[in-house]
Amino acid sequence: MRGADLLARTLAAARTRHVFALSGNHVMPIFDAALDAKLSLVHVRHEAATVHMADAWGRLTGEPGIALVTGGPGHANAVGALYTALAAQSPMVLISGHAPLDELGKGAFQEMRQADIAAPLCKASWTAQSPATLGADVARALRIARSGIPGPVHLSVPNDVLDAPVEAEFPLQEEPPSPKSLTHSFHGAKRPLVIAGPAAMRRRWSTGVPVIGMESPRGVNDPALGKVADVLKRADAVLLVGKRRDFTLRFGEAFAPGCAVMEVEGDVEIQGAAEPGWAEQVRAALAFRPPEWRSAQSRPQGPVHPVELCREVQKLLDQDSILVSDGGEFGQWAQACLNAPRRVINGPAGSIGSALPFAAAAKLAFPDAAVVAMLGDGTFGFHLSELDTAVRYGLNFITVIGNDACWNAEYQIQLRAYGKDRAHGLDLLPTRYGAVAAALGCHGEDVTKVPELGPALERASRAGKPACVNVMVERLAAPKY
Repeated sequence: MRGADLLARTLAAARTRHVFALSGNHVMPIFDAALDAKLSLVHVRHEAATVHMADAWGRLTGEPGIALVTGGPGHANAVGALYTALAAQSPMVLISGHAPLDELGKGAFQEMRQADIAAPLCKASWTAQSPATLGADVARALRIARSGIPGPVHLSVPNDVLDAPVEAEFPLQEEPPSPKSLTHSFHGAKRPLVIAGPAAMRRRWSTGVPVIGMESPRGVNDPALGKVADVLKRADAVLLVGKRRDFTLRFGEAFAPGCAVMEVEGDVEIQGAAEPGWAEQVRAALAFRPPEWRSAQSRPQGPVHPVELCREVQKLLDQDSILVSDGGEFGQWAQACLNAPRRVINGPAGSIGSALPFAAAAKLAFPDAAVVAMLGDGTFGFHLSELDTAVRYGLNFITVIGNDACWNAEYQIQLRAYGKDRAHGLDLLPTRYGAVAAALGCHGEDVTKVPELGPALERASRAGKPACVNVMVERLAAPKY
């Protein structure tokens, strides 16, 4: 048995369902070992996509997602996506190939200080040193990814460690330690709140105190949270669970002076109750949407208003659906207007580009669920080739592009800060991305007017293969209340 076999069989023994991978010289022994270990490899088109897929898998299933890339530039391509997973508190492991240990310092092929590069973006990052301990390295990485506040872990595996013969026992799978059991009392508070960070949002809460989940970089300005800013100003006691008083909460200034604020990590039992009517007031504030949205209409000849687009997309979402939302201004409209029981967004990191990998992982995790990805045209360009991955693996999710032919979030910054006469450098082409998707083997359509929209979405939902509906939309700023 080789080190690569020990690694692959350790992952298989941990009931890893899929490894999101991109091939390269340093990891070909793992590709070979995966056959005998019966380990499923999902081969993608860019290394960052492996991390985004592992990230979404971790968020949706609670199981650590596994990304596998080659060393050197492959590792470098993957690392940037770790920041999104770290901010989203997503359990995942990035396994990177690495130059051989016995060649380090001699100018080895694609030699790089990989663990050092990944370390700031991970809970832990190290390089395997022996084939005999490689199984233990993998088990440790899986445990750390799930422990405490979940997050990404990186392990580099040198090529000579993978190829070396080894006689080793499979390590026992290490269960993460039980989370700290805490009790927090809101005794005496009349208008208490719990604000849950990304990982805490994924647990089931049973408490008489309102719980607000925060996973958007727009924080108190997140249009999906309605008038949350008003609620925070009225609270007299707030418990932040896996959430800091960071920029999304205006570094604490989102709360009224005198509000008691405490930060904790771990599993928290809440004691206390709110005054009558407080929970209903919080729910109403979060659900608020401007009444004029109900009558928002597109111009007869197009382009389509984002609200009208979302009204049609909502018809595709049922009680088992998964909504993926990504991008700048258009992504905010989608998050504010659409409801689904499960969603994956780009998260507190504020990155864009992850929607298609997220949707692919969601469909793999829940093949019977309707998965709809909402993204802007700028975002689509990051990973459009993952539509090829979706076709190859039969991942029949629906992609809906809000195409305003612009990097609109930055364009809106220019308008506010410098004026229309100095808004420049952000135009894109009104590309027919539906045709692009069709060329990659998807069902693809391009929509320019409202009457075309409903029928196009209906055809996409019945296509029996990955589908992309590209909709020309008005160039609007993100919703504000």
